[in-house]
Amino acid sequence: MLQLPENRAPITPQLAVRVAMLGGIALLLFAIVFFRLWYLQVLSGDRLLASANANRVRDIVSPAPRGDIVDRSGRVMVDNRISTAVQVDAAQLPEDEAERRALYARLSPVIGVRVATIDREVREQSKLLPYANVTLKQDVAPAVRDYIYERQNRFPAVTVNRVYLRSYPLKELAAQIFGTVGEISAEDQKANRFRGVPQGTIVGKDGLEYTYDRFLRGRPGAARVQVDAFGGATGQVSVREPEQGRQLKLSVDVDLQRAGQQAMAEAGKIPITNGTKNRGGAFVAMDPRNGEVLAMGSYPTFDSNIFAKPLSQAAYNRLNDEDRGAPLINRAVFGLYPTGSTFKLVTAVAALQSGLISPDTVIDDPGSIQIGNILFKNARNQANGAIAMQRALAVSSDVYFYRLGRDADGVRDREGDILQDWAERLGFGKPTGIDLPGEAKGLIPSPEWRNELYKEKLTDRPWSVGDNVNLSVGQGDLQATPLQMAVAYSAVANGGKVVTPHLGLRVEDAAGRVLEEIRSSPARTVKIDEAYREVILGGLRDATSTQGGTSADVFAGFGREVLGKTGTAERAGQADQSWYVAYAPDAKRPIVVAATVEQGGFGAAAAAPAVRLMLSEWFGVEKKLVVGTSATR
Repeated sequence: MLQLPENRAPITPQLAVRVAMLGGIALLLFAIVFFRLWYLQVLSGDRLLASANANRVRDIVSPAPRGDIVDRSGRVMVDNRISTAVQVDAAQLPEDEAERRALYARLSPVIGVRVATIDREVREQSKLLPYANVTLKQDVAPAVRDYIYERQNRFPAVTVNRVYLRSYPLKELAAQIFGTVGEISAEDQKANRFRGVPQGTIVGKDGLEYTYDRFLRGRPGAARVQVDAFGGATGQVSVREPEQGRQLKLSVDVDLQRAGQQAMAEAGKIPITNGTKNRGGAFVAMDPRNGEVLAMGSYPTFDSNIFAKPLSQAAYNRLNDEDRGAPLINRAVFGLYPTGSTFKLVTAVAALQSGLISPDTVIDDPGSIQIGNILFKNARNQANGAIAMQRALAVSSDVYFYRLGRDADGVRDREGDILQDWAERLGFGKPTGIDLPGEAKGLIPSPEWRNELYKEKLTDRPWSVGDNVNLSVGQGDLQATPLQMAVAYSAVANGGKVVTPHLGLRVEDAAGRVLEEIRSSPARTVKIDEAYREVILGGLRDATSTQGGTSADVFAGFGREVLGKTGTAERAGQADQSWYVAYAPDAKRPIVVAATVEQGGFGAAAAAPAVRLMLSEWFGVEKKLVVGTSATR
């Protein structure tokens, strides 16, 4: 038996305390480790296992083809085409910088993209989508595809894949209303309309593509791949094929749309007395019963296919260049202009409804009128003699309406002066509600508006009676769009319904079966006395059909009833702007058309012939360009 030496010293109290403290610390550390292991294994095991599984599985999104856009008869206006894209799997690129640069140098002349651009795209796109392929170039030729396929050993990590690009088979037709598409951005994802849409999805950026994106977008596909700890793909787990978006049917008629754009191009060729070149214009054709837009266009236009692929900043700038006519702008909803005598419809309604005059009130028109210190004249000093409302509209007597503008100044109805009040009721000074983003609201000049500007020293004078005189004939500070003008004329034509114009009709599946009807906002109703309405419509009818009517020569021999009003708007620094608005009644196919031609001269010289060409298409009448000779506005 082993015995301790009798002379061994006992453990001191200080040492015992130290041993106890070390033991306690060790026990505490062991307890912490044991508790942590228990928490991870027992309480969090299932969650961590799922997280680990997810950590080694990645989804690579493949964008869905967007839904087609068709006209009211089902004719395709926008669809998709299959394209070949050269892409790079960033995870498979050589780690060595020199090897990577060498790969880029070999690839650069094949796809026509600079080495620096390839490197930048790989870095930037990889940050946004670490596990998705980086697209270097879209729409490559079959020869490029085959070259890369046959030399895969020289192009590791480079793949050639099928992608869908938006296609516009009608090219320049209706280009401004379709809008553009693009990959969803970080900014887009903050918006409620794109909440939950994954990165990499192609979404609508503008126009109808934006408004109806949730229908057109479709459901992206995904290839679920397994990756190792370094991010390299080790195998494919599953594939979900993309689902094409829904089909959008529009109220637009392709034939009328084409006729409208051809008419605007013809109007642009009409010579002007001062030799100024026409630089732009717009048209809107609408069903006055329900606001269905039958055609809408802007001139000059562009081929929408240029937006199917990335567009350079220089090319984009050219589309917005005023010297080139700024073809990207949709003048039908963004073009803000004085409207000239087409606004006389509003003045007529306001004067009659307020009791300022009666339909039989006769005013003498000697060709000019002195108001204050300004002498207001008819175009070319034309005198019309003693006339009442219906004839004043037919011959477009400025003096008659100058008198109404003078006498209406300060005459109030409801909450404003009668001209401003009725202009607002008929749809001016605010968006019409059309299903396109960012519509311009325009401006109805009023005493309150100008006096506030004067108070803030933003103009040189307060409101005067001359402002109301100018407004009565669509001049001065008035700003309106062709679409607003079409809405106002539709309201008078249909008996007082201020319709909400719309392009979308319904959402359909690929077979054309209706999935959802698109409902626009209900029409507002304004009360227009039937007797007054008949007088106004009678004046517009006489303008196209009686001796001295402002557009009688344009519609001579047309063969159908047309009610129309010319307009000639003065714009500072430019030749006069031509306007025309027509209403053609029909039991089944009534139509209102508003058109304007910048620097086109008198309303009968450019805009009225363009409207006649459109109505010829709509009603199947022989098409011919008839240029008016009337000098009235």
